[in-house]
Amino acid sequence: MNEIVEARAVVAAAPAASAVALKRRLAAEALGTAYLLAAVVGSGIMAERLSGGNVALALLGNTLATGAALVVLILVFGPISGAHFNPAVTVALAWRGEARWAEVVPYIAAQLVGAFLGVIAAHVMFEAPLLAASMKARTGAGQWLGEFIATFGLLATIFGTLRSRPAALPYAVGLFITAAYWFTSSTSFANPAVTLARAFTDSFAGIRPADAPAFILAQVAGAAAAVLAMRWLAAEPRRS
Repeated sequence: MNEIVEARAVVAAAPAASAVALKRRLAAEALGTAYLLAAVVGSGIMAERLSGGNVALALLGNTLATGAALVVLILVFGPISGAHFNPAVTVALAWRGEARWAEVVPYIAAQLVGAFLGVIAAHVMFEAPLLAASMKARTGAGQWLGEFIATFGLLATIFGTLRSRPAALPYAVGLFITAAYWFTSSTSFANPAVTLARAFTDSFAGIRPADAPAFILAQVAGAAAAVLAMRWLAAEPRRS
């Protein structure tokens, strides 16, 4: 009789434990995304103020801070939530069967909340308005292609590294984004949550709200192409 009662208690406790675990993962996604945006926007503001009008120097400062922060954030939060920090990554992993579809919407919600909190934190640190629509134009076929290429490359980096050297993932992602800041025309947003949040910072890292939807569409297309391409490239040959 006692064994039956104990078994029922275990079964009843399982959903509660699962809910707590999900809350922790969502908190990790929100916190990690917030720090990512604080790094992107804060370093952009600092770089712009200190570069004396030299845009290349400002971009370099913004790049190094973002790439370094990504490595650290993935190392810290990866064991908890997977450190997606990016709706495109979350959806792509679910598509590949490596994440639960039931958790996609909560993950994206946490990422969006974290992204805006990160922008607000950066603005408070640098005594700027909490949120301000960006006036920085980022549009045109070249930049849309840049976002497609950046997002494709980011997802290919994640999938390929997870398959071959999972422990190297934080460094691979950080290095790819650092490089993509410079070799893509769009400076590699590669993240819908980042794009939406950066539409509300009128700083070096901003993007006009009107330009954000096209960037996000290019990111979605790049992510989908990466899932299909890497599935084909990594497919095991059939045995006769």
